[in-house]
Amino acid sequence: MRIFSLNHRLGQLLSLSAVLLALTPAAQTQAQSQTQTQINKPIRLIVPYAPGGATDALARLVAPYVGEEFGQQVVIENRPGGGSTIGTLAVAKAEPDGLTIGMIDAAFITNPSLVAKLPYDTLKDFAPIVFIATSPLVLVVNPAFPALSVNEFIAYAKANPDKVTFGSAGQGTGVHLAAEQFRAQAGVPMLHVPFKGTGEAVTQLVGGQITAIFSTQTGAKSMIDAVRLRALAITSQKRSDLLPNVPTFAESGYKDVDASTINGLIAPKGTPDAFIQRVNAAINRALKNPALIARLDQQGFVITGGTPAQFAEWIPKEIGKWEKIIKDANIKAQ
Repeated sequence: MRIFSLNHRLGQLLSLSAVLLALTPAAQTQAQSQTQTQINKPIRLIVPYAPGGATDALARLVAPYVGEEFGQQVVIENRPGGGSTIGTLAVAKAEPDGLTIGMIDAAFITNPSLVAKLPYDTLKDFAPIVFIATSPLVLVVNPAFPALSVNEFIAYAKANPDKVTFGSAGQGTGVHLAAEQFRAQAGVPMLHVPFKGTGEAVTQLVGGQITAIFSTQTGAKSMIDAVRLRALAITSQKRSDLLPNVPTFAESGYKDVDASTINGLIAPKGTPDAFIQRVNAAINRALKNPALIARLDQQGFVITGGTPAQFAEWIPKEIGKWEKIIKDANIKAQ
């Protein structure tokens, strides 16, 4: 009986070896990748803002797809403060064990030029995972303002250099930088009026106290539909399904006015590449899911996707672009 058991066991091992040898290199690589990225604990997704904003909402939309890939729950951890630097620093300091990822927005790109002593190195302390989406911004004015297009706005501003003001949610915020990019590209004279938040800026615009602001589509759409604001142009490369009657800046001759909010996923530097690749693949599959596509469209997002390498290549180029705008306008973070 013992001899039979040993022979039987030997046969099993030989059969298993034959199966492994029969695997294609791609199958072997996939098997090794999954073995190296077995996750047996919940994954943290750090969002550097309080709950309720667009970045937080996007994180909650994509988190289940990452969780499904690993068979684990993805827990959203909100770490607001410091213009996103507190939450982003938490990602940088986390163990690179595949249990922590982070959501970033445009502040990740602009903070290196805005913050004098950033507590992390944007280009060295993170592993880019995937560029998820962008969300274009809309130039809106009070309906009483005598301009029906971007070119009419520019002409009016140049003829009345002391009368055109633009509001923002604060010094160095995305909507402020969008206006600075527009001012630089069009050579349009405008005075910046910072407020404590977007809501206050919109209130002042509706009341006629300021001339214009840049806003997200979802933030301005109801006001545009109610004719309480007039949209002149949008920063996307093509017209938006949410605001199909609003021309792009490119249509008006200003293709380089392209400021938008951006969102992507990062991990601590040193996180296993096999984990990075699996999260990337999970998000790219999710971005083809009709249900998610519909949700993102409703919220004004434009899907991006792509590889970790593409995201890693895009980040320093974008930092350089905004560094010039920030330096030329002498903008400092509040």
